[in-house]
Amino acid sequence: MKITCRSLTEAEFAQALSIRWQVFVGEQNVPPEVEHDHDDKKAIHFGAFDQDQMIGTGRVMIKGQRGKIGRLAILKPYRGQGAGMQLLNYIVSYCIESGLAEVYLGAQVQAIGFYEKAGFAAEGELYDDAGIPHRTMRKRLKK
Repeated sequence: MKITCRSLTEAEFAQALSIRWQVFVGEQNVPPEVEHDHDDKKAIHFGAFDQDQMIGTGRVMIKGQRGKIGRLAILKPYRGQGAGMQLLNYIVSYCIESGLAEVYLGAQVQAIGFYEKAGFAAEGELYDDAGIPHRTMRKRLKK
């Protein structure tokens, strides 16, 4: 399996939303009205592809010198094979190339170790997001 990552075209967004729906609404019981939010129109969306098939997605919202990464989702058959890390690293690289000073995200508790491997550090208290415990994580970027 050779994974490639890139930003998505507007036409590909429906496919990314379908992946998010499967992962967050279908598997994790996130309420549908919470999953597709107003930030989708302002975010830059990315995809991970196995050949021509999108298998994962994520987004970043740029706010000044910071990027907020979110909605990182990989289809179940592709998890544990490095696609999620490759996609995360691609999004972080995009943020570095954009001149941002840091990136941050809200990590589901079970994913904290995944983000720590990518250089993110947890901070603050646990909080609830769509019924799932989360923690803020941050990574400073080198220019």
